[in-house]
Amino acid sequence: MKALLSDDIDAMNYYMNQIIMTTFSYFDVGSGETGLEETERFYHGFVLGLMAEQAENYVLKSNRESGFGRYDVMLIPRDRKRQGLPAVIMEFKVHNSRQEADLEATVQAALSQIEEKNYDAELLGRGFEKEQIRHYGFAFKGKEVLIG
Repeated sequence: MKALLSDDIDAMNYYMNQIIMTTFSYFDVGSGETGLEETERFYHGFVLGLMAEQAENYVLKSNRESGFGRYDVMLIPRDRKRQGLPAVIMEFKVHNSRQEADLEATVQAALSQIEEKNYDAELLGRGFEKEQIRHYGFAFKGKEVLIG
């Protein structure tokens, strides 16, 4: 959470990959493209668990509609003036080799989905400025994770 709130992508990637390699089983995360939905749900639940400690600072939403689709996770600051907390939208994608060349392309697909489906709509409607909103794409392939 500290890395997320300070927008430290390198630390976010390091932490997630360390936890995954030392904690998760291959059976937890799947082997790749089989069971894409189950793999995404597993990671979705894990990340939600990490966010739960921020309930004092954020309203945490999962799988809700905004714009023209349904985002995976949204963090809405309870008090926008307090510590300049950003609003956050996260989109999770399991790598699909038929659609993306590598995890970087999967991250870009997640980020593109946030933009194309206008997931910012809810936050903009609440009075947030575009500059106050961060987008993160999470790409998963088995026990490999890339956040962008």
